[in-house]
Amino acid sequence: MIAAILAAEERPHQHVTLVESDQRKAAFLATVARETGVDVTIISERIEDVEPLGADILSARALAPLSHLLEYAERHLAPGGIALFLKGAAWREEVQQALESWRFSYENRVSVTDPAATVLTIGGISRV
Repeated sequence: MIAAILAAEERPHQHVTLVESDQRKAAFLATVARETGVDVTIISERIEDVEPLGADILSARALAPLSHLLEYAERHLAPGGIALFLKGAAWREEVQQALESWRFSYENRVSVTDPAATVLTIGGISRV
């Protein structure tokens, strides 16, 4: 939702879709959207059950190991899209494990809230 609020301010024509399988959390997101006036689409399903979204940018936090996130990214990203994944202290190991089954390019930026964590920007995703 934070990304949607920032996008509404900086890029008002950009559309944000939120996927949240927990009904309570989805209701909370709908309330925040209504209260802030941010136009978002909220899909209350599991990400693996959602039809491909064709997203330019895909983000996830505390959802799954990187290998699984890449499966979701492959399904939901538009060609040339990028994924932004927040990962904890074990991010290097997750990248190495993912490279056993996937090819991708990535950049990491140290988290401002945890110097051991990172934000991965990933593109060029394909299966090995």
